[in-house]
Amino acid sequence: MNKYDIIVLGSGPGGYVTAIRASQLGFKTAIVEKESLGGVCLNWGCIPTKALLKSAQVFEYLKHAEDYGLSVKDASHDFDAVVKRSRGVAEGMSKGVQFLMKKNKIDVIQGYGKLKPGKKVDVDGTEYSADNIIIATGARSRELPNLPQDGEKVIGYRLAMTLKKQPKKMIVVGSGAIGVEFAYFYNAMGTDVTIVEYLPSIVPVEDEDVSKQLERSFKKSGIKIMTSAEVTAVDTSGDGVKATVKTSKGEQVLEADIILSAVGIKTNIENIGLEDVGIVVDRDKVIVNDFYQTNIPGYYAIGDVTPGPALAHVASAEGILCVEKLAGQHVEALDYGNIPGCTYASPEIASVGLTEKQAKDKGLDIKVGKFPFSASGKASAGGTKEGFVKVIFDAKYGEWLGCHMIGAGVTDMIAEAVLGRKLETTGHEVLKTIHPHPTMSEAVMEAVADAYDEVIHL
Repeated sequence: MNKYDIIVLGSGPGGYVTAIRASQLGFKTAIVEKESLGGVCLNWGCIPTKALLKSAQVFEYLKHAEDYGLSVKDASHDFDAVVKRSRGVAEGMSKGVQFLMKKNKIDVIQGYGKLKPGKKVDVDGTEYSADNIIIATGARSRELPNLPQDGEKVIGYRLAMTLKKQPKKMIVVGSGAIGVEFAYFYNAMGTDVTIVEYLPSIVPVEDEDVSKQLERSFKKSGIKIMTSAEVTAVDTSGDGVKATVKTSKGEQVLEADIILSAVGIKTNIENIGLEDVGIVVDRDKVIVNDFYQTNIPGYYAIGDVTPGPALAHVASAEGILCVEKLAGQHVEALDYGNIPGCTYASPEIASVGLTEKQAKDKGLDIKVGKFPFSASGKASAGGTKEGFVKVIFDAKYGEWLGCHMIGAGVTDMIAEAVLGRKLETTGHEVLKTIHPHPTMSEAVMEAVADAYDEVIHL
């Protein structure tokens, strides 16, 4: 009973998707999970945060009802109820994964799994073996030495989702996707928010124009932003917390009720038996080949524990590719240059491919087009005129090098660019593809038209 074709360690969007695909391919499959099915993404990340953000967005609509010719008096919010709704959404999704495990006849082994030599996994004293073991243990909030999390006044993203009381003042350290999403949520709910970012611009992985637009939008909504700034010390001895922030103009002390540390992630690779098996790790990541095999035959790793982008959709794609290769199917290595990134603050951000700076740094001759949502009929009708679509093409061959969006609903639009790039679509082909009117997606076509000096609505 304890022998399987495949055992997956971890049930996040990498692990559970891998297990389902393995089962579909005829492998006898088990999945090991120490906490809740669905991992961080379903329970403490992607899904419940979107529920919080939706509540914030609806609350903002209510506060600005007059802009739409409507009257809503004394709009207020119940912070506990907002958090409760978010937890309910997460629990519903986790139950959905439980159903999928049963449907696909996957054995769920509840407990703490540890790898053993000889293709074995020990789960709380019981040993299981498999022909192939796939590590999908994910990651957690990273702690900085000068910003230790005490779980009360200095917290990570998990606690930020379930606070018992809404803070009056909050400092968010780090402005990646997690940082700006929580900054938006708490600001929309009425918390006084300050973002502290070490690099010169917020959302630093994005195109510079996108970073500048988000900074303008955030400042307009009352969020304070400090860039090229570093928290060097925290004092939690008083009622709240004091943060010493080093800037180019000298040191500054900020006071708040809570500091949210959003400075990246740390992989969950400790105490899972990597050393016992002899699996090679470099800089906090498990080293794998193009098909996710580690240096030890029969052991594989996918998702956040490997060197690729730490994104749920990447983990899922890696896991599917890994087991399809094990099944003997013809598969191609993942194209990490065509991975979409999404940030769900308001305005949303979505991007794929090269930024303008990256394209120029490569010495490429490029065409750049930009279409603002202020010129979009759909955006005007919806009252969501902030933001733009920006496209970058190779001037010689028409290759779609990059696409960068900021605005309402852009995370649902970026797939057009990802698919277009996958199919090696040229700028001319996008331009001649009819987009429906009036939609936000027209802005993609218009931005391409701008790149080729054929824009109509600017």
